[in-house]
Amino acid sequence: MQTIGLLGGMSWQSSATYYRLINEGVSERLGGLHSARLCLVSVDFQPIERLQHAGDWSEMARRLGAAANGVARGGADFMLLCTNTMHKVADDIAAAIPIPLLHIGDATGSALQADGRIRVGLLGTRFTMEEDFYRHRLQHNFDIEVLIPAPATRGEVHRVIYEELCLGNIQERSRQRYLAAIDELADAGAQAIILGCTEIAMLIDQGMTNIPLYDTTLLHCQAAVQRALPGHEGG
Repeated sequence: MQTIGLLGGMSWQSSATYYRLINEGVSERLGGLHSARLCLVSVDFQPIERLQHAGDWSEMARRLGAAANGVARGGADFMLLCTNTMHKVADDIAAAIPIPLLHIGDATGSALQADGRIRVGLLGTRFTMEEDFYRHRLQHNFDIEVLIPAPATRGEVHRVIYEELCLGNIQERSRQRYLAAIDELADAGAQAIILGCTEIAMLIDQGMTNIPLYDTTLLHCQAAVQRALPGHEGG
């Protein structure tokens, strides 16, 4: 079993989900009392969030690159960046560490491609929805067209993530707004919806809509377990 590195804390709510899902995946495959070999470095999200909204991506890349090297020094064989938004600086982080970075967009794109999805909707932070670092990767590497909601909807989706979900605050009115956003994207022709923020699955799940949902946190964790346990297809 390889050691999976996690760079988390953005937010700690979703990082806890990463820990659980990866361990569940290893247990399912190996059975018994097996659990994942993990090395986790968790950052303080408050300074990162301030830099995000200030647009200082170079400073974030520097800080996260240093934290990622802590993951590598801890013995990880490869690393996951436990956030969609900070994949904006994924190339900088990958260049700063001696181990591979398993990209969340590749895990998501591979699953969409395997299911034949060629036109999908994307929910996430405003950075993930509006900037091209995420959408372009799916379009260029997987030939998947990515749709995003209207500006007012994007603003509300973004607000709920930072003001509610990152604090573990689940509101029914926000759930209904997200479901309305999903319907908006489906009406625009989306065949499926990417839950492109690692906290969104705390709010909505597949049982709430008929439109296929692709939870990036789950897909990222599944890809990590597959990489850590090559050749183990069942528990």
